Amino acid sequence: MEADFSGYATKAGLKCTDGRVITPSAFAHQDQVKVPLVWQHGHTDPENVLGHAILEARPDGMYAYGFFNDSAKAKHSAGLLEHGDITMMSIWANDLIERSKRVMHGAIREVSLVLSGANPGAVIESVTIRHSDGLEETLDDEAVIYTGLEFEDVGVEHSSGDDTEIEHADDGSSDDDDDETISDIYESMNEKQKQVLHYMLGEAMSIVEESDNTAEHSNSDKEGDNVSKNVFEKDTDSVSGSAITLSHADIEGIVADASKLGSLKDAVDGYALQHGITDINVLFPEAKTLNSTPEFFARRTEWVNNVLNGARKSPFSRIKTISADLTYEDARAKGYVTGTMKKEEFFPVASRVTIPTTIYKKQKLDRDDMVDITDFDVVAWLKGEMRIMLDEEIARAILLSDGRDVSHEDKINEQNIRPIAKDHELYTSVINVNLDDSNSSISEVIDALILHRAMYRGSGLPTLYTTETVISKFMILKDTVGRRIYKSLDEVCAELRVKEIVPVEAMEEYPDIVGVLVNMSDYVIGADQGGNVSMFDDFDIDYNQYKYLIETRISGALTKLKSAIAIKKVAGSDVLVTPAAPTFNGTQVTIVNTTGVVYKNGSGTVINAAGSPYAVASGTTYVVNATPAAGYYFATSDDDTWSFENDA
Repeated sequence: MEADFSGYATKAGLKCTDGRVITPSAFAHQDQVKVPLVWQHGHTDPENVLGHAILEARPDGMYAYGFFNDSAKAKHSAGLLEHGDITMMSIWANDLIERSKRVMHGAIREVSLVLSGANPGAVIESVTIRHSDGLEETLDDEAVIYTGLEFEDVGVEHSSGDDTEIEHADDGSSDDDDDETISDIYESMNEKQKQVLHYMLGEAMSIVEESDNTAEHSNSDKEGDNVSKNVFEKDTDSVSGSAITLSHADIEGIVADASKLGSLKDAVDGYALQHGITDINVLFPEAKTLNSTPEFFARRTEWVNNVLNGARKSPFSRIKTISADLTYEDARAKGYVTGTMKKEEFFPVASRVTIPTTIYKKQKLDRDDMVDITDFDVVAWLKGEMRIMLDEEIARAILLSDGRDVSHEDKINEQNIRPIAKDHELYTSVINVNLDDSNSSISEVIDALILHRAMYRGSGLPTLYTTETVISKFMILKDTVGRRIYKSLDEVCAELRVKEIVPVEAMEEYPDIVGVLVNMSDYVIGADQGGNVSMFDDFDIDYNQYKYLIETRISGALTKLKSAIAIKKVAGSDVLVTPAAPTFNGTQVTIVNTTGVVYKNGSGTVINAAGSPYAVASGTTYVVNATPAAGYYFATSDDDTWSFENDA
């Protein structure tokens, strides 16, 4: 695989504008390492990745072989190189370590094509010093390093391949640090490393004095035998039975290895591996935590703000909704015939009241623990967790219900916060799908939502709340020739006529709910005093504990009829059936028997064709409800109730 271009990514020995010098061995450990090829160090857009570069360690710096990918930006960049518009590249590196203004070590994370630098010569940008209490300093931030050197070779397009192998000439040189003395190495150590070395040397010297200038130990119990221990000593060697010792030669070897490896710890670890030493890590500093506070492992809660912020807020905790159903036949306007009496319009009016309930979360901390934990503010951290979980529970109760059994003592009453997915069919229509039989596909959900979209009477474009699993199944749908049907989630949104599709991880715990279609502006959260969330602190003097309580008192309900659709999954063995509408001649109702359908009148009594016709008294209304029998299901919850009125 031939490189598209090559040149020095960074040059050693050049003095940078800030006085720093890149040593030849600073990045030598990355020989033959593959790193991304980027445009102008742009790390915020994946389209800025133009390909990759293979690094090659040379005596005078890091050489790079560049390979473009097939993206449009990469092809454009290749044209710029061939035309000579771009002639330079630079590196982005971190983990930099310097000593006496010499960058000794670092890690190249990417190579970038860059516009021409201001002046030839090495330049380091955006470098800060973490500490300066020793001769060796660690550069905390990243650094952009460029040399102002032009490309040496710009080739042509290359054939694709997975493996890249670059042969480079053997420079024949030895490690750049060969001219460093033991004194130089010693001066490069920090204080902790020096203390360890001093201890090891002291132990070694005591061994020499006690054993007539030898470093050998004896395990003999005879009087007069010199028995001593050093920092590396085990009781006995498992093979020879003699004690493990550390000689002057060992110390000199460790120091020499440290100069080559750049780390005293690595050198000592290597000695330990060779001599069977265990628990060597006790000599080195303890591990440091990366985060100031423990990281929460919890369900994804991005959807929570979507639900809570989308709902309307009422300054009153008691929500009353009044609705009038104008879909009845008698609600229609009528034509007038001369000489006849005009008839009054009749339509039903219904109302419901939703009262508030209290939702809370309680925690406690022992005061001794609070005093002992000094690394972070444990109280603030705990209160943050309490607020996160309270918000999630409220959003869950609004969208799905809290999932607890009705008899559970911690149940959030569904008459106080009415869950959209389980609300009355006057407010939430239900679409049933069978996704578990052998012939089913997730495309049935899309088809059902499109086919029954007329059931949605809410405001504007709704949002589809569903699981990540369902979203993934949408995206992998393929046509008959194996091509993906949807290139992006936006295309699915356009297909379903929804504003957005929001994944709800908590919905995975509700196996019968596939999704909820709703515009949250049709849901009202009622709360007095602006819906304040209150936090209470208390100290239990008897048990020496701090106790914390967070709570809110709210109500919630849909306020618009037919403003939501719940997509629910039925058992794989269930059979789809459509109920037949009863017939009415003005005074009598006749039931048409349908396999898998049970008909009941308004009082809940089962009625059927055998008992037909059923008389409707003058001026009364006769209601017929259809329900699926065991092992059957309806496509939707609509069109399963009929009202017949004798208006004689």
